[in-house]
Amino acid sequence: MPQEIDFRPVTHITTDAIGPPGKRVFYIQAQQETRTITLIVEKFQIQQLAVGIEQFLAEIQARFPELPEASSDYVEEKMHIHPPVDPLFRVGELALGYDVDSDLVVLVTREIMTEGQDPEEIRAIRFWCSRSQLRALAHWGIEVASRGRPLCPQCGAPIDPEEGHFCAKKNGHPA
Repeated sequence: MPQEIDFRPVTHITTDAIGPPGKRVFYIQAQQETRTITLIVEKFQIQQLAVGIEQFLAEIQARFPELPEASSDYVEEKMHIHPPVDPLFRVGELALGYDVDSDLVVLVTREIMTEGQDPEEIRAIRFWCSRSQLRALAHWGIEVASRGRPLCPQCGAPIDPEEGHFCAKKNGHPA
């Protein structure tokens, strides 16, 4: 039977990256009182999650116009992940849901399946958040993702700070 954990509700949820640009590891971390769960995610998952959160919150607002607008305010110092950074698993799937009665959004994370792993052993965590907690996560996530390597103005590929970048659009010449 898969291991499923409900963090309902979280007291704090964030995303962050550790390491130099080009070698960063991205995380989602949530707290519920004194309990903390940290998961490894990919940069593109954070970017896609941020877009998905905004679209999902817009749908909720359209369906329930009487709800107050979710805030995107956050304090940067509080959005960094906190030690210990001991990830439970690497995320393979992310999903969003909404519970009307509690006005909580759920961020569902499922472990990436590795070769030879029994599907019944896949772990899932459900982080139940306020709409504002999730919107702040989305806005902070975009900030974190954008702090990486600079992008080539010609082709949009990342430029490695140590090795540079050979742009295909410039026929392999340095950008």
